[in-house]
Order: sequence, then structure tokens, then C-alpha cells
Amino acid sequence: MFMSIESFITTWEMEGSSTQKILDALTDESLQQAVKPNDRTLGGIAWHLVTAIGSIVGETGLSFDAPGRNTTLPTSAKEIADAYRSASVSLLNAIKENWTDQSLFVEHKMFGQFDAPAGIALTILVNHQIHHRGQMTILMRQADLVVPGMYGPAKEEWSLIGMEPPEIK
Repeated sequence: MFMSIESFITTWEMEGSSTQKILDALTDESLQQAVKPNDRTLGGIAWHLVTAIGSIVGETGLSFDAPGRNTTLPTSAKEIADAYRSASVSLLNAIKENWTDQSLFVEHKMFGQFDAPAGIALTILVNHQIHHRGQMTILMRQADLVVPGMYGPAKEEWSLIGMEPPEIK
């Protein structure tokens, strides 16, 4: 659970940056990539990440500009990436302007199922995007996209730092 606004902002800036790199690497053609028919597509997961910013944090009553859960999936990868960028900035601004560290301890009904402090809602948001980012990287490889490194270099990035990639086993 986040116990300070500063801690969340630091984490969100790092994790949001990684998510933004993934979204910026998508192409319009890649948005239809799925593991199998009737599964969520790469574009669907990407848009889910964008709309989840508002829907998860919205459970706390914090109001900010972000696409709603039922907003139509764009057909443009750039539109998805730009919407994430905008929603992320809007989220951070709303938190900085409306919350204090004490706000993180105020409980809210989450998804009509359980009560949780706002600091847990923010933790859910971060973990949720990490979870779906992992799904997206697999679909990106299947769509022949280069996956950007997040916690270190991706296999295509090792040469940029003058090193050989680890052996694939």
C-alpha cells in the first residue's frame, strides 16, 4: 500500500514510463494480434490499461480526465498511446492537487466488493498495469514488434549498450 503521495508519484512515473514505451511501440496493424480467436487483442489490452486508470482510481471518488471503461476502442495505436499519456498526467495532477498523504488511508468501496484505503487502490492500479504489460509483450513478439526494455535491456537493446544479449535456452 502506498503510504505517501511522493512514493506513489515516484512509482507511477517509473511504471507509467515503461507502459508508455510499450504503447508507443504498437502499430495500427499490431492492435488485432490475439493469442487465439475470441481472446482480448493487443489493442484491447492496451485500451484496457488506458481506461483502467480512471475506473480503478475513480472508485476513490477522485475526479480527473481519463477515458471511461466503456469508451470505444480506437483503431489507431497513436491514439491509444496519446490517451494513456494524457490520462496519466491528469491522474498525477489530480492527486497532487486534491490529496495529501492522509488521503491514502481513507477507505472506499472498491468495485462494490470490498473496502480499501486509497493507497491500496493506487497499488491495485500499478500492479494491474504491470500484469497486462506482461501480456502485451508476448503479443508484441507474436506481432513481430520490438519490445522495449523496462527493467533492463530487451534482447534487441543489448547491442546499443555494447553487450551481447544473454543466451536463449
